[in-house]
Amino acid sequence: MSGTYSGGSRLRWLLLLIVPLGLAGAGAAWLLAAGDPVQPEAPARVLADCAGATVLGSAALPRLSERLSPPWRLLAIAAAVWAAMEFAMLAMESAEVMGLPVTELGANQFGEYLTTVSGGQIGIAILLGCGAVAAYSAFGFRSPDRATADLVLVFTAVTLALRPITGHMSQQAFGSVLGAVHALAAAAWLGVLLALALTVRTRGEWANLLPRYSRWALPLAVTVALTGLVNGLVRVGGVAELATTGYGRILLAKTALLLALLALGWWWRRTWVPVAGDHRMDAESSLRRAIAEVLLMAVVFGVAATLAVTA
Repeated sequence: MSGTYSGGSRLRWLLLLIVPLGLAGAGAAWLLAAGDPVQPEAPARVLADCAGATVLGSAALPRLSERLSPPWRLLAIAAAVWAAMEFAMLAMESAEVMGLPVTELGANQFGEYLTTVSGGQIGIAILLGCGAVAAYSAFGFRSPDRATADLVLVFTAVTLALRPITGHMSQQAFGSVLGAVHALAAAAWLGVLLALALTVRTRGEWANLLPRYSRWALPLAVTVALTGLVNGLVRVGGVAELATTGYGRILLAKTALLLALLALGWWWRRTWVPVAGDHRMDAESSLRRAIAEVLLMAVVFGVAATLAVTA
């Protein structure tokens, strides 16, 4: 297709900023928590969430267009990172329950946590899901004609939903459903755009794919906003707690960032999507915009990760 550019490879290195920006968002939320207890696995959680979103979005690319092939190498790497971060979280959760520093956690204590505590059993299921996705993606990389991205998509969605289904919101009416929908919508919103930024190379491809993603992004963004608002208000319990509790302050910060994302999305739908769809924007300019939005999403994911582990 026309519009192939050489600067894309250099620009894509900027996507590595997802890691420090996600961690910065988690750190800023930790500061907002002040005296309220925050579990130590927030940094690992934001990296796990971003890796899981990358897997979900990459597996969804063929659904966006039949002309797109699954990026099996990317899927295998992202799933392996996801599994590693989930294991790190599981170790930190185990150490916390056992009342030990994670560096002093022994195999016996870890095994006891995995087999006797519900959180450990859920963690095993999540690790099995991540591992299955990583192994199948590696198989897909070696034998792409014999693998299907739909299987990865299903396993990834189920694995991403396991933690919110069994998390703190599960004690509320419809809390599990709202939590799972929120997590999946957020992962798809970030993951598909990130996958496009990593794989799209030409102006013609952006013209074809960006309007399709935009049609997906709007309902995903609305779903994230509505489910997050309901979950947050139920958990906080009142308006006063938004300012007086760490959870409430982090929720306000997340809401402000989410509103900024929604405003940016509205602006892109007016100034980027129609221009790119008419082949009037070069691929490098589209990539810059996609990277900017992905990096802002990474900060939101960081704040959300700390919010999820704040008492």
